[in-house]
This record gives sequence, C-alpha cells and structure tokens, in this order.
Amino acid sequence: MHSDRTDAAPPQPAPTGSPDRPPTRPVPPTSADDAVPGDDDRHEVTRLPRLLLPAAGGRWAVLLALAVAASTTATLLLPALLARAVNQALAGAGTAAGRQLVLVLALLTAAEATAQYAAPRSSAEGAGRIRALAIRRTLAAGPAAVARMPVGDLVARLTASAPQAALAAPALVYSAAQLLMAVVAVVALTLISPLLSLAFLATAPTGYAVIRRQLRRTTHAGDGYQRTQAQLASGLLDALSGSRSIAASATVTREIERVLRPLPHLSRLGHELWDTQRRTAWCTGLLAPATQLAVLAVAGTQVAAGRLGVGDLLAALGYTGIGLSGLGTAQSLLDVAQARAGAARLAGVLTLPVRGVTSRPLPAGPGRLELRGVVVRRQGVAALDGLDLTVPDGSWTALVGAPDSVTSLVAALAVGLAEPDEGTVTLDGVPLMAIHPDELPTAISCAFADPVLTGATVQDALGLGPAPPPPWRLRGAARAAQADTFVRRLPDGYRTPMSSLVLSGGERQRLGLARALARDSRLIVLDDATCGLDGATEAAALHALRDVAAGRTVLHITRRATVAAAADRVAWLHEGRVHTVAAHDELWPLAAYRDVLDGGTPGPRPAPVRASAGD
Repeated sequence: MHSDRTDAAPPQPAPTGSPDRPPTRPVPPTSADDAVPGDDDRHEVTRLPRLLLPAAGGRWAVLLALAVAASTTATLLLPALLARAVNQALAGAGTAAGRQLVLVLALLTAAEATAQYAAPRSSAEGAGRIRALAIRRTLAAGPAAVARMPVGDLVARLTASAPQAALAAPALVYSAAQLLMAVVAVVALTLISPLLSLAFLATAPTGYAVIRRQLRRTTHAGDGYQRTQAQLASGLLDALSGSRSIAASATVTREIERVLRPLPHLSRLGHELWDTQRRTAWCTGLLAPATQLAVLAVAGTQVAAGRLGVGDLLAALGYTGIGLSGLGTAQSLLDVAQARAGAARLAGVLTLPVRGVTSRPLPAGPGRLELRGVVVRRQGVAALDGLDLTVPDGSWTALVGAPDSVTSLVAALAVGLAEPDEGTVTLDGVPLMAIHPDELPTAISCAFADPVLTGATVQDALGLGPAPPPPWRLRGAARAAQADTFVRRLPDGYRTPMSSLVLSGGERQRLGLARALARDSRLIVLDDATCGLDGATEAAALHALRDVAAGRTVLHITRRATVAAAADRVAWLHEGRVHTVAAHDELWPLAAYRDVLDGGTPGPRPAPVRASAGD
C-alpha cells in the first residue's frame, strides 16, 4: 500500500515559498538517533568492502573463478609450449609439444567461453542477493528507514547501488588473475633472460602510477554520481508528492528548476567517469607497444648473439603480452572502485536499526484513534509540531490542510507506516508501534490516491492481506466503491488477470477503496482516496461509504469540499498542528479554509473557531 505522496524532503532545501514544504521552522536533532550519518563517514567505515561478500558468493561466482583459473593456467602454459614446439620442429624432433599445444588451446577456448557466460550471471545473481538483503533490512526497519533518509535516496540505493556492488565478484576474480599472470610472466622472462625482465619492468612504474591515479578519480566520481542520482530521485518524488499544490500555485517552472538543479553536477561527474576510462585506455595503449618493443629489441639482440633460440624469442614475446595484462587490471580495478562506491551507499541501508517485533495483543475496541504531542521531523524540519488529534470511535473525521505531504504523513502515522519522533499514536489506547504487525491489517484498512494493486486477478488484488475476505464481501465492497459495474464488464470479471488490465486513475482508486472497505476493520484511513473520481461517482461512493462504514471509525484526508461536507467533522491542519476541529459548515465562511479545499495556498493564519470537545 502506497500513497501518491511521500513525507520525505529532498536533500536540498526548497526555494522560498515552495508549496510542498511544510511552513514550519527548522528543528535541530535532539538525539544522536535523529542525526543521519554522512556518506563520507560511512565510506571510511567500509574501506574494506565487507558488504561485497554476499555478492562474491553463489554458484556462478564459483564457476567464474574456476573458469578464470583454468584460462589463466592455459594462458601461462602457451608461450612455453609454443617455444618447445618451434624448437622441436626446427630440430625435427617430433610433434609431442604440438599436440600439447592444441590441447591447451582447446582448454583455453572452453574456459574463456565459460567465463564469458558466468561473469554476467554472477553479477546478476550478486545484485539479486544484495538487493534482497537490503530490502529485507529496510522492511525490518519499518518506518525508521524513511525517517533516516529521503524516499528517493532510499530507492536509488536499493536499485542502482546493488548492481554496482555486484560488480565486485567478477572484478576481483579478473583482477587477481591478471595480476597473477603479470607476476608469473615477469618470473618467466627472468628465467629466459634477466635482461628481458629488466626491459619489461622499465615501463611498469609508469603504468601502475597511471592506474592508481585513475582509480582514485573513479572512486570519487562514482560515489558522487550515485549521490547526485539520489538527489534527483528525491527531488522528483517530492515534487510528485505535491503536484496538485504545485499546479494550483502556478510554481511548476520553479519546481522543475529545483528538481533539475543537481543535473549539471551529475553531467560533470558522468563526463569525469568517461574521461577516466578514456585516459586509462590511452595510457595503457601507449605503454603496451613501448614495452613490447623494448623486450623485442633485447631479445633480438640476444638471438643475434646466439644466447637465445628462436623458440625463446617467441616465448619472450608471449610472456611480454601476458605480463601486460597487469595493465589490463585497470578496468577490473575500476569496476572494484565502482563496487566499493555502491557498497558504501548500501551501508546506510544495511545498518538501519531494526525495530523489535512486539507481541502485545490488541484488545477489542470501537476504533478510537488518538495522536498526542506528535512531532515528526524530516531532514531537520518539523513537519508535525506537537499534533494533538482525536478521531472518536464510530465517527467520520475529515482532515484538511496544506501541504499535501504533511496531511499524508498523518495518514501514514495512523496506519503504522511512519513513527513519530515524539508523542504517541494509539488505537483504542494501545500504541500502534506496540501492536504486532500481523494484527494491524486486520484492525486498520487504508486506501490511497494512487493505490498499488497487486495480485494475480482482480479478486486477489481486492483481497490482499493475511486473511482474504470471502468473495461475497469483496463484491459488496466493490459495489460500494462504484467498481462492481466496470469489473463485471471485464473479460473474466473478478477473475480477470491484473497483468492484462490498463486501468484509469479513477478505476484504480475505486478498486483501492473497495479493498479497504472489504475488511471488517475498526478503523478506515483514506488518504485522498476519491480525488480522481468525477462528482457523481464520488457522491455515490461517499453515500455508500456512510452505509458500509457504519459503526466504524473513518479518517479521511482530503482537499475536496464535497468530502469535507460529508464528514461528521473537519480537523483543519495548519503549521503542523490541528488548529480547529469543527463542522464543515462552520469553517466554510473562512477564506483561508476555502483556499485549502480549492487547492490553493493557505492564507494568513485564521482566527480560531470553536473546537469540538476533547480536542
């Protein structure tokens, strides 16, 4: 279940007067838990990327390691066998070395083919394992995950950083193999002639200096690139969360500029990554022929002097090419650097505090919802500042206010999808965070403006939950939500596969509303769940809701006057607190109240209006 809005603020402050920023003052963290650790510190913690270990395992990583080991062995044997075969051919001594050479070539071909297939499979398997680990940790952390980092940043870490971290397995395998081949090649050149190894090593310091410098650049640029991507994602989600307010206040252009503000920096970092690879390829491309010419000159001189044979010359050239694979580790090490950057980003997710699961039972009750002294901070800003709200049992309360993200935050608190930094949220006297998670879906049902409908069929989507309601109840809820008519027109009615449907926003809202009404829950929370319906359909749905929800408690987040008028009472949220609780007819004469319902920006602080008892 997801709302079409988020309560997370983007990492950069919004321009003055942004309609989707809570009009509250910044509040510094009051404890160490409120402070979000910086990624720079996190990167220092993960100097040795222990988070890469889950990606390094798996059957495909093992197969890749075996294939690369076989390929490395065959590659190191080739020059020696070639030299032996040539010497035997020149001496007319037989073809035993030639047959061995063919067998090694066959082994090399098979091993390389296997490695080419296993490498991407290993990365894909590793990405899946790391992503599953991070998602499990996020779910175990519960609302604390969103409280510690913006939603866009969290999504970017779960999606983009996992594949980057999964580059570790093949990158480490290839790096180790290439370095091993370089060392063995230098030893082999030394055994052939110490002068050959000296000629080879003359260019090595330059090559390794280039690689080290480029690795530092790649690590810095890769980490910055992922951070900036997260900033863009956070800004976009934040703008989408308040799209209605943005449109109503005619600040679309300003919001576009705000969201795209990190884009030039992202472009610079992307160009820096490409430039790093270009420079590495250019430098190693020059060093390789220079090294080969130096070794060839020394070997040719020794062949002319009679100190080396023709086979030795070929072996020297072969081991020179193998030794140059040490320069080829540049790309593999660049992948390792990117993997470390991804692991550093994932560290913030994998170290989220896990909420302990409690087993306090929820006693029978009428569904009375209370929020007392609730304070919620998002990125150092108090979105809710001492909120006190009581939703009496069996009543229908509409909550109105601006910005949208703050009213949606109240809905998230009411259903247990967010936790307050201070204060309590109780259902029939029991704190929501003390109720076992398995009991919440039974006690509370909810519907959002942009519901996510999951399930094989329409009936499965409506019955989503630990204990699906019976079919007759699902159909009754669909009739109340004005969804039964269009569902019956589908090819297979309620058995129609969800994957075959293309639903409008209003149709999805009606199905989401039906899903909420189908459960016999004591509390129903609706977060702008009818905003996409036309007037007639909404009126019919609200009338049916009154009958279906009779005796149950309803909290309806809305910006629509028709919904507020249909409720028993209206709670007017202003500057992070409930300013007024009264009937819609009593509030309607206030211009500031009408502006909120019309989707405009709230006016100056309104004069107090009589509040109902208990609030």
